[in-house]
Amino acid sequence: MSFDLIIKNGLVILDSGEVNTDVAVKDGKIAAIGNDLHCADEVVDASGLIVSPGMVDVHVHITEPGGVRADWEGYVTGTKACAKGGVTTIVEMPLNQLPATTNKDSIRAKFAAGNKKLHVDVASYGGLVPYNLNGGIQELDQEGVAAYKCFMATCGDPTIKGDFANVTDYELYEGMKQIAKTGKLLCIHAENATITDGLGKAAKARGEYTLAQYVASRPVFTEVEAIRRAIFFAKLTGCRIHICHVACPEGVEEVIKARAEGVDVTCETCVHYLYFTTDELDAIGMTSKCSPPIRDLKAQEGLWRYVFSGAAITAVSDHSPCTPELKDKTNAFDAWGGIAGVQNNVDILFDEGVQKRGLSLKKFADLIAKNPAERFNLASKGEIAVGKDADIILIAPETPYVIEAENLEYRNKISPYVGRTVNAQITKTFLRGNMVYSQDTGVINTAKGLFIRR
Repeated sequence: MSFDLIIKNGLVILDSGEVNTDVAVKDGKIAAIGNDLHCADEVVDASGLIVSPGMVDVHVHITEPGGVRADWEGYVTGTKACAKGGVTTIVEMPLNQLPATTNKDSIRAKFAAGNKKLHVDVASYGGLVPYNLNGGIQELDQEGVAAYKCFMATCGDPTIKGDFANVTDYELYEGMKQIAKTGKLLCIHAENATITDGLGKAAKARGEYTLAQYVASRPVFTEVEAIRRAIFFAKLTGCRIHICHVACPEGVEEVIKARAEGVDVTCETCVHYLYFTTDELDAIGMTSKCSPPIRDLKAQEGLWRYVFSGAAITAVSDHSPCTPELKDKTNAFDAWGGIAGVQNNVDILFDEGVQKRGLSLKKFADLIAKNPAERFNLASKGEIAVGKDADIILIAPETPYVIEAENLEYRNKISPYVGRTVNAQITKTFLRGNMVYSQDTGVINTAKGLFIRR
């Protein structure tokens, strides 16, 4: 057989473990794995490199169509950052676009906005909001969303028409009953809205303003309580759930207990929770503000334990950028809460997990690719295996570089990772066998990505 591409001489991460072998691609699919593969239109020498499945980041915000948020992040810039960072598939959140993705018309507007602009493949979330309980959930299912998303924490701007909104307990319960019938996941931002809002208001009234004081206004119990409540409703309704961006080990422990009781629940953490700690935040500045907040070193160490055990199935970016003026605040309670980080998921996880902590390459690939692809039923993604999409990245280990703002592909080149040294680099990214990024040439201008509909 003649192949379109052969990647030779690399250390390839397979489901059985890593092996020095070759990978051949035909018509966008992995066609063969083995030594002495020959006859291809293109041959890439991966000597000295790790050949890994591309990352499946199941928590990314793109703000298009944007309305008054049109300057936050677009499909071109956001997906170019993914390609450069070794992320080959994202599941895109149903906010902060305008209108939010809550029904047939809004998701079709999103598909139109991204047409011919995608540099990686994009699956979509549909929202669960107070105003789409009368048919919107079913419309989104018919349009092919991969999963649903809701907020138990306060979100959205009620003065902006079509913006996202958080749910009450009744709306969460009713939405879970409807989503259960689709068989798809409901992904949940779990923080107690009443308590976090009250604590934040009281802290600001006392004159508190630092990021450390903001973190203290969202204590661990406000996250754990909401996770427990979501799990209880899932038991009642039979809804499959996934807890987003868990920032504390106690939250993961609630998921472990529920799974032991037979509840269909999983959770993720974020790269920034595994990298930063509270005592760094005020030195970094408002680019590090997020919700749930970045917690202390003890919490970080606990999260790493659950990454190693697999209880936290993936570590996502929660890439949630905004314009610089929304971060340029002196009071942490006034700054936008969101971190721009999708371009540095893979290299940081490889450096911090594999190189510094001894995470196996197999567990690394499971963390970034296989686990999220399986949980979100993205059947052609997540592994280097015959028949899967040839979404492949080449990683150069032990190659330090400094993250610089000018090298970020984001529309707004701000990130808490700027200035940090990372000891690994993505050298090439292939999407369905097409090279979409190379260190030598940068991100390829031709948009090869597709929307994925389930």
